[in-house]
Amino acid sequence: MEINEDAASNLEQLLESLIKMVGNANKNVDNLQKRVSQLEWLIKEQQLEIKKRGPIQIYSRHLHESVNKFPINL
Repeated sequence: MEINEDAASNLEQLLESLIKMVGNANKNVDNLQKRVSQLEWLIKEQQLEIKKRGPIQIYSRHLHESVNKFPINL
């Protein structure tokens, strides 16, 4: 009978450990979900801000003289 009691005690400890592990994993998932929500909100805010500013021009509309001075021959 002592073996059965030891096995039952070991199983009980194992079950308690597993419950704690699952609880900690759930907390981590909740924290990650909060961070993802925050990041999604920030991205949406940035997109709205960019739309308000209008298109960004990277290149000049005018052809520079240096392009004519140094043609690229391929």
